[in-house]
Amino acid sequence: METLQIDDLKFTWLRGGVTHLDGGAMFGVVPKPLWSRKYPSNDNNQIQLRTDPILIQWEGQNILVESGLGNNKMDEKQKRNYGALEESKVDEDLQSLGLTPEDIDYILMTHLHFDHACGLTKQENDGFVSAFPNAKIVSSKIEWDEMRNPNIRSRNTYWKENWEAITNQVIIFEGEWSLGPIRMVHTGGHSDGHSILVIETGEQLLIHMADIMPTHAHQNVLWVLAFDDYPMDSISAKQKWMKIGLEKNAWFLFYHDAIYRAVKWEQDGKKIAATIEREK
Repeated sequence: METLQIDDLKFTWLRGGVTHLDGGAMFGVVPKPLWSRKYPSNDNNQIQLRTDPILIQWEGQNILVESGLGNNKMDEKQKRNYGALEESKVDEDLQSLGLTPEDIDYILMTHLHFDHACGLTKQENDGFVSAFPNAKIVSSKIEWDEMRNPNIRSRNTYWKENWEAITNQVIIFEGEWSLGPIRMVHTGGHSDGHSILVIETGEQLLIHMADIMPTHAHQNVLWVLAFDDYPMDSISAKQKWMKIGLEKNAWFLFYHDAIYRAVKWEQDGKKIAATIEREK
């Protein structure tokens, strides 16, 4: 497991599973000869996308960012369509750190699409129960509302088995929510309720832009996903937070990137200055 220690914050990437999605959909209108220079694809034009939660440990609290794919949520057709070749090993990784799912205090959900939210619940008998029964689960109000009442476009990604068992654990916010040095900021874009994480400690800044910048190859503010419901909002948010991050020499953290866990760019944004690589 890869880690990053910044002051009194420790970040550890857990193994939440993997998907393989169409590269064209993940890079929108960007031609393949351009994006394929930055991110590899397989023979089916799919790119590997991890679904790896970030464990933040701060002042004795265990905070999970996203929840992974979980286990036994997909049938064989879904596994094939989403290229889900590996399911979650979050419980095993927590155990290796001397923790259990009951030790998680907060789960910060940037949004609630299935590849981020399947790990929130688990099968028990004939139904689903909370996978992290003691955690407060934080989401923007807009996202939580759409999760429970999806529209014709979003209903394929907001699954009732991911929310029905956790309703009494959810904390919703409008605009911003904070816990110590960690802020969740609503941006919209990828989904109407999408949020990012902004973490400031001392002189250090870390930004997790979730699915408005799912991999390091999406650094260009115009490279947005065909999956985005509001692409111009994604572009606007990326413009704002990339500018701030580059000026402050920020670490950019990733949930989906199969190559890097975190990246720093040089101030002009053209070259990578530092990385934490994912162990293969």
